[in-house]
Amino acid sequence: MQTYLVDMKAFVSEQGQVTIPEDLRSQLGIHPGDVLDFEEENGRLVARKVSATDRVNAVYGIIELDRSVDEAIAEMRGYETP
Repeated sequence: MQTYLVDMKAFVSEQGQVTIPEDLRSQLGIHPGDVLDFEEENGRLVARKVSATDRVNAVYGIIELDRSVDEAIAEMRGYETP
């Protein structure tokens, strides 16, 4: 289990916002724009970093074809291509 620096405190604003201490953000690799998922676990507030990358978008465009998509699909379905 990882231990963190003692006295890493943050105050909750009137809007419910909290600033995560810089040392902790650095240790956990939390960057601006990252998404955190919050839940309660045994009376503790737990935040987990969520992958912001859509898995479909991550692989979009990695296949290079020497023909159109319509021609590739027709071939996979066993249709004759013009």
